[in-house]
Amino acid sequence: MSNGIHFFNNKIKFVVQDKSMLKRWITEVIRDNEKIPGEINFIITSDKVLQKINLKYLNTDTYTDIITFALSEEQEIVSGDIYLSIERIAENSEKYRVTLEEELRRILIHGILHLLGYDDIAANEKKKMTRLENKYLKVFSRL
Repeated sequence: MSNGIHFFNNKIKFVVQDKSMLKRWITEVIRDNEKIPGEINFIITSDKVLQKINLKYLNTDTYTDIITFALSEEQEIVSGDIYLSIERIAENSEKYRVTLEEELRRILIHGILHLLGYDDIAANEKKKMTRLENKYLKVFSRL
């Protein structure tokens, strides 16, 4: 199995800054959870594309900032496709008064946490994920 962390644009123009640093950080987070990084694709796209994916695969007709598909057949390997709406991320960065890059990092790690098996449906699960996001965002700031 090949491995790597990749960033793609789909029907948008957006440049991810500091890709090598992000890849190092994501790898560190995965290893911190005693897993092995596999093939991880971040597909940065529009609200419209994510809404279609949401409707097709999750039967929900709403905007969202992230949809994660785990693709690994081996439990110890973390692989998947993570679709991100840059429009939702930009709107949330304004809402939470953080930079676009900070909000992007939060959403990237949110997707990785999903691939690691964490969920955010129940309130207690959401709190746990938010705590982990905050923990790993601090790790990024020390890189």
